[in-house]
Amino acid sequence: MEKFYITTAIDYVNGAPHIGHAYEKILTDIIARHYTQRCDDVYFLTGTDEHGIKIQKTAAAQGITPKELCDMNAQKFKDAWKALDIDYKKFIRTTDEDHEKIVQKIFDKLLKQGDIYKHSYEGLYCQGCECFLNPKDLTEDGLCPDHLKKPEVVKEENYFFKLTKYKDILIKYIKEHPDFIVPQFRANEVLNQLEDIQDISVSRAKSNVQWGIDVLSDSEQSIYVWIDALSNYITALGFDTENPSDTFKKYWPADVHVIGKDILKFHSIYWPAFLMALDLPLPKHIFAHGWITIDESKMSKSLGNVISPTSVLESFNLEHPDAFRYYMASSAPCGRDGNYSDDDFKEKVNAHLANSMGNLLNRTLSMLVKYFDGEVKPEFKGENPLAKKALGTVQIVKNHFDNFEIAEASLEIISLVDAANKYVQDNAPWTLAKEEKMIECGQVLTNVLDIMCIICALIYPYCPNITADMARQLSFNLKTKLDDLTADNIKTGKLISKEDIKPVFLRVDSELADKSQKK
Repeated sequence: MEKFYITTAIDYVNGAPHIGHAYEKILTDIIARHYTQRCDDVYFLTGTDEHGIKIQKTAAAQGITPKELCDMNAQKFKDAWKALDIDYKKFIRTTDEDHEKIVQKIFDKLLKQGDIYKHSYEGLYCQGCECFLNPKDLTEDGLCPDHLKKPEVVKEENYFFKLTKYKDILIKYIKEHPDFIVPQFRANEVLNQLEDIQDISVSRAKSNVQWGIDVLSDSEQSIYVWIDALSNYITALGFDTENPSDTFKKYWPADVHVIGKDILKFHSIYWPAFLMALDLPLPKHIFAHGWITIDESKMSKSLGNVISPTSVLESFNLEHPDAFRYYMASSAPCGRDGNYSDDDFKEKVNAHLANSMGNLLNRTLSMLVKYFDGEVKPEFKGENPLAKKALGTVQIVKNHFDNFEIAEASLEIISLVDAANKYVQDNAPWTLAKEEKMIECGQVLTNVLDIMCIICALIYPYCPNITADMARQLSFNLKTKLDDLTADNIKTGKLISKEDIKPVFLRVDSELADKSQKK
């Protein structure tokens, strides 16, 4: 694998980030970090979507300019991702000057080649979706099914993209590439939507939407959100209709777009059609994740259950975001909805990260210090009965990531932790030491520590801070590629001293972990 290009959806800056935004960014960051363990060149793009009527209206209500609103809220997203250790390569804003210029060129090219045309239209427009809706897609009460609001009747002369021109080729492509849309069950939804597809509006009259990118050849029209927003995946790389950059040539097509299921239609129908019109290759995969509910209820401002990404860190006094990252990433099977609750958060991270993984490392190193002064002797090295399962787990985890099954991969890692814990219990090194079977005792401890290095590598994308502490105590190089992992990772000689053994993760409800009780 020479390169891996991964993107998130760009977030609309009409408000501040919430836990649903965080879920997507955490998933994407974990996938990106995993592929750094398999590939030397990973490009991770995220950013913000900053044009449209909602921003125009929100800014007016707050008495500020749309750009001031965008600047303020884009920074909130950047701050949140920093707190969650989201390690992106580039953060694109659709108000970036170079993005706006390229979008204008894209629109102009499609207009000149006949893929865009001007047309008078009357339809049902949902401000929440930023698109026109088909009457048959509304609820029985005539509401948008996603926003539960009645769309407004809009009549204006706009530019339209010939989506119907690409209908048959899109259907053929999706059927011939079963892994294009992940999970695969979403592909049937898209194919059903394609049956009734119509040409789509790609501009709005300036009289209605001032806050947008101008159409070059028509000062009375603003480029409509989807050509603007979706193009970020190529403008960020320096795409140009005349002379694309070397960066674009190197990274495009994207290996995966990570998006929410609610915008799947735009990414699996509109975006591929735009790319076909531009004669560009399609992304390899579109991964549509589910939603996160709060205590089994959908997030809603009216219910007051919208959680900010950093509030969990603050409420539990977490020094780093690893526990939250791990919990969110393991909260739902591939493409399905997940749920957040404080009680489940505490229970899962304490069980998996503190009791199982952290305690296994701590007590194994402590016994190595107690019985052997922290030294691994050559005679402790030999055949490791855990090796086959551990190396098999590496391959299983890779396979899960290839299918974007992030929660499923985490369960495999914890299964390996459980196997190592069972090995310790079954072989009881404390009993072997008591019986003065010191070589056998040392072999058991070394076998576990060798496997802990593999666990450290596998859990790294989820918990980069915890694994950094683990790697220091194991003298393990975290930059080791997954394909280079063996079951023989611990070097002989002095490994650790008593004062260097530290818990890598304290129980969330422990007195030590609770800063307020420390005071």
